[in-house]
Amino acid sequence: MKFQKSHSLQEIASLLNCKFIGDKDFQVLGMNEIHVVEPGDIVFVDHPKYYDKALQSAATIVLINKEVDCPEGKALLISDDPFRDFNILTRHFKPFQFANVAIAPSAEIGEGTIIQPNTFVGNHVKIGKNCLIHSNVSIYDHTIIGDNVIIHAGTILGADAFYYKKRPEGFDQLVSGGRVVIEDNVGIGALCTIDKGVTGDTTIGAGTKLDNQVHVGHDTVIGKKCLIASQTGIAGCVIIEDEVTMWGQVGTTSGITIGSKAVVMGQTGVTKSVEGGKSYFGTPIEESREKLKQLANIKKIPEILSKLK
Repeated sequence: MKFQKSHSLQEIASLLNCKFIGDKDFQVLGMNEIHVVEPGDIVFVDHPKYYDKALQSAATIVLINKEVDCPEGKALLISDDPFRDFNILTRHFKPFQFANVAIAPSAEIGEGTIIQPNTFVGNHVKIGKNCLIHSNVSIYDHTIIGDNVIIHAGTILGADAFYYKKRPEGFDQLVSGGRVVIEDNVGIGALCTIDKGVTGDTTIGAGTKLDNQVHVGHDTVIGKKCLIASQTGIAGCVIIEDEVTMWGQVGTTSGITIGSKAVVMGQTGVTKSVEGGKSYFGTPIEESREKLKQLANIKKIPEILSKLK
């Protein structure tokens, strides 16, 4: 998430009421999660296991809960609770904006687009040309939709990320300030849910088609011309490359990559990254031919045991 203008390190530290290490005029351009940070971004880290990863990332400002040596060319914000302070920054730079009409005045809707009754279009949404948005769709603030997109009834674009920190009093939610981006010629079935990024974009590539009841987690990037069948659940921060096919009731873990033109058969649990151009099945996931051989061999076990008696 980029800020509308550059801020100094001292300005950000004053906002958080925290100590900083570095030039007070050090330039701060935005904030992002570790997997999408760029120079000028703030990244937060609150566990020693991930200190090195954050300090060595592309981010040039690290919001951290311990005083450590500051890498050259970077700056530190020292906080007793980086998770809380990251939320403070999100709420400050991307505050929730109340809407009291079905289609917000700031929404931009392209020529030829049809929006059926009872659909909500939030603040600063952009919808391209010749789209068809069926009834009871909810399009949250800042969502971007390209041309020739079809979205069926009951779908929700832009709900919060499922991202929590466990505290003694319960679970504390990481505030989502990102977007959903739907490219041209995408088809989205009924009752799908696509969560916005925490600070970046959840993206559905051009020409991809989602069946009914598909869930896409925060910051996931789905490539072009993919087919995703119903009741598939895709976790956050997943990369699905171009022309992947995922059949019904597939589930994935977070932070993995599914290679281009891979085929994932129904009810598979994608527990790790897999190469493109192959067919996969089962939980844990394996190439489908190997997995089906294993299942065939399991059926032979009673016969084998009977011969050993």
